[in-house]
Amino acid sequence: MKRYERLAQIRRLDPEKDASEIYRLSAAYEFPWDFTRALELALYRTYAVPSIGRLLAETTELTERTQKRYDDTALLLDTVVEHGFDAGQGRTAICRINQMHRSYDISNEDMRYVLCTFVVMPKRWIDAYGWRRLSRHETVASTVHYRTLGRHMGIKDIPEAYEEFEACLDAYEEAHFGWDEAARRVSDATLDLMASWYPRPLAPLLRASTLALLDEPLLSAFRYEPPGAATRALVRRSVRARGRLVRLLPPRRAPHFARQNREIKGYPDGYGIAELGTRPVPGVRGCPSTARVE
Repeated sequence: MKRYERLAQIRRLDPEKDASEIYRLSAAYEFPWDFTRALELALYRTYAVPSIGRLLAETTELTERTQKRYDDTALLLDTVVEHGFDAGQGRTAICRINQMHRSYDISNEDMRYVLCTFVVMPKRWIDAYGWRRLSRHETVASTVHYRTLGRHMGIKDIPEAYEEFEACLDAYEEAHFGWDEAARRVSDATLDLMASWYPRPLAPLLRASTLALLDEPLLSAFRYEPPGAATRALVRRSVRARGRLVRLLPPRRAPHFARQNREIKGYPDGYGIAELGTRPVPGVRGCPSTARVE
């Protein structure tokens, strides 16, 4: 297979009717590393909305069980990518996502904003750092995929086109980004988690590198000291260089899903999708069980 052959395959598909298949090809074959990093930063930036960051701090899920919360979020979202919305495992994953969110008082506006980050941040990351830019087919398909997920989650007033998602995200952040002490604790715990995936002596370097990838409104909301211009330039050029190197490699022949990521640490013996995530409030009906994932 030639380097751009899968992109040609994607362009032969319909970005509306074949949205989930296109998104799967992009996320699992073309850009698995980039989608992982982009979605990490997408969820991370939602902490800068005080109502979101404060709630996450109150649940203690991201301050006391940070690795588990990271694992569960990545695995649940990626189960839908791998199996679709209608297959048994995909339905169970959506059921668990809905159970968890309905256990808390979360506004529709906050839910819609988080959904916007899933659509917008991967495109911005890949256009800046990927081995090629995201095609229009892939952009539309990603928008349709998350629009469908949003409907399954009961989110109202979901934007239609990518440009509407982008405008919604930018306007919400401008209006709501702000300092919150509890949200800062969640942010610090997440940065510590990311550093923990590598040898301990590298932790300060990894923290500085992550901060160098953040934009000014995000740094300001958490009151982090902005990295120097030289550090920021070096880190961003290094990530771009990785993309140029990947362009020279042969295309991936097998899919790579989140469950295969080395950052997923909590389930060495496998997991059941219905067991992932926080426990719902008492009396809530459980989600259907599926075969364990090894």
